[in-house]
Amino acid sequence: MLKKRYLLAIFLSVSTLIIAAIFIYDGRGKERHYKTARVERGSISSAISATGRINPSVTVQVGTQVSGIIKNLRADFNSVVKKGEVIAELDPAIFIAQLDQIKARLASAIANAERAKVSLANTRKEMARANELFSKNLISQSEKDTAQTNFDLELTALNAAQANIKEEEAAERLARLNLDNIVITSPIDGIVISRNVEIGQTVAASLQAPTLFTIANDLSEMVIDTNVDEADIGRIEVGQPASLTVDTYPQDPFKGMVSKIYNQPSISQNVVTYNVVINVKNPGLKLRPGMTANVTIIIGQRDNVLKIPNAALRFRPPDLKERLEGPSFQPLSTIWVFEKDILSPARVKLGISDGQYSEVISGDIKEGQEIAIEINKSSVSSKRPAAFRFY
Repeated sequence: MLKKRYLLAIFLSVSTLIIAAIFIYDGRGKERHYKTARVERGSISSAISATGRINPSVTVQVGTQVSGIIKNLRADFNSVVKKGEVIAELDPAIFIAQLDQIKARLASAIANAERAKVSLANTRKEMARANELFSKNLISQSEKDTAQTNFDLELTALNAAQANIKEEEAAERLARLNLDNIVITSPIDGIVISRNVEIGQTVAASLQAPTLFTIANDLSEMVIDTNVDEADIGRIEVGQPASLTVDTYPQDPFKGMVSKIYNQPSISQNVVTYNVVINVKNPGLKLRPGMTANVTIIIGQRDNVLKIPNAALRFRPPDLKERLEGPSFQPLSTIWVFEKDILSPARVKLGISDGQYSEVISGDIKEGQEIAIEINKSSVSSKRPAAFRFY
């Protein structure tokens, strides 16, 4: 019995030594089993990424109010134009003919009105004579009424002739306006970014004014219409800074600012997004209308703060995974610190993140400390961890 107790005591002692060797061995002289990084101090920013289309800040589509054939084009792509400058003309022949026709109808209406005046004067005399004869009982009541009726009819005819004159005068003004509208001018100072017609082409303005040119007032300031996911739109505010790049200048970022946030949603395949407009300066006119912009909207900025790699937040010592699980352990706020080759957990409160680093608001760490970020795969086969300390 004593021998059995002696052997059991030896077994327990050896087991304790083995366990202690595993969890207390500090790894001196051996290859470290974890890759580490140091706690840094610096700037960190949180951002939301989006893509959008670049457009001029103000564009005007220039059309025509009348239908006709393009006779002259005085502006082309990239033409710099001034407000009021002639940029196109329609063939005036049909409009001149219409104006001449209306002038002839107006002259006829004036002549008809003059004839109605003469006829009215004559019937007025006849009515006066009839009234005088009727007062002397020389004509009947019916004859007197007939004279009155003839006068009233001629008065009505004169009024109609004068109304016809006004109608033709309005038609003449419209014809002159149409003739003036065959000359198309630029409504603003700017640059032509689109020309949609050729000389000899017929344009029809029966239902809506066709677009002949698109003119941008100033390409030195552009806007970007981006679509931001509904999960991120609540963190975006007007005035937040933004940066963007385009494929043709991937290493040349441009600075911008959030100028508008539209409330109207855009729904595509059950994905809800909102339009966010970014204003951006365009020095050197490098940005061109229609380019796709990769936009980063800065929603938070911190300077001179402690920051740690996000990989440290994902790191877990594999041998201790089960031991650390429990209601008091918070995976997103626990990191593992190396001190004298001993791996110890440290609780931290995090702030903003840029996707690679996170801000440390508070916690038992300091600048320059080593923290574990991943297992060193080259030493996995040794199965020998560093020592651990628990709190």
